[in-house]
Amino acid sequence: MTDNSSGILTGMAEASLQKCLGRLSKVSAGTWEILGITASRGTIEDAVKRHEFKNPAASAVYLNIAELPLLAMMMFDPDDMENISNCFMGYSFSRGPVTTQAEEMMLLELANIILNSLINSSLNALKKSAMPSVPVYLEGDSGRLVSGLGAVAGLNKNFHIIAATLVIRSKKGVSRSEVFALIPEELALELEPAK
Repeated sequence: MTDNSSGILTGMAEASLQKCLGRLSKVSAGTWEILGITASRGTIEDAVKRHEFKNPAASAVYLNIAELPLLAMMMFDPDDMENISNCFMGYSFSRGPVTTQAEEMMLLELANIILNSLINSSLNALKKSAMPSVPVYLEGDSGRLVSGLGAVAGLNKNFHIIAATLVIRSKKGVSRSEVFALIPEELALELEPAK
C-alpha cells in the first residue's frame, strides 16, 4: 500500500472520528478526543499488542463486515470502567471483581457508536457499502483476544491497520482507549487507482 492510499484512509478515519467524538462530547458528561492516529501493516496480534495491558485483562468490542471482510475494534482497560461510564452516561459503575452485564452493555453501545463511524469512513474511502454485524464483547488477556478475533477474521491474515488512541476525560479522571480498523491488504489495494 502506498503512502497515498494510507493517507486517504487515515485522513478519512480521523475526520470521521473527530466528528463522532465532537458529538459525544456535546451530549455526554465527558470530553472525547483523538490523541493520535497512525497507519501500519500487520496481523490481529500486532493490533492487539498496541494496547497497553496494565492489567492481565482488557475489554474489546468488535464489529465485523464478513462480506468484505473488514474488522473494527475498540479496546478498554477494565479499571477505567468508572471513568468511562461517568463520561458516557453521567454516572459511574463501581468497579467490581468482574465485568457486569450492565458494564458490558454500556461498552457495546459506546463502541457501536464509535466503530460505526470508523467503519463508515473506511467504506467511503473504498467506495463500498455494507452492513456491519452486531457488536461482540470479548474480555481477557492478549492471547484470548487474539484467539477470539482471529477466529472471526483470520489469525495470520495481513491487514492495513488504522489505529487511533482516544482520550476520555471527566472531572474525576482520564482514560485511554484504542480504536482500530483492520482492512485486508487486498481490499486496501483498491485505493491504488484513486491516486
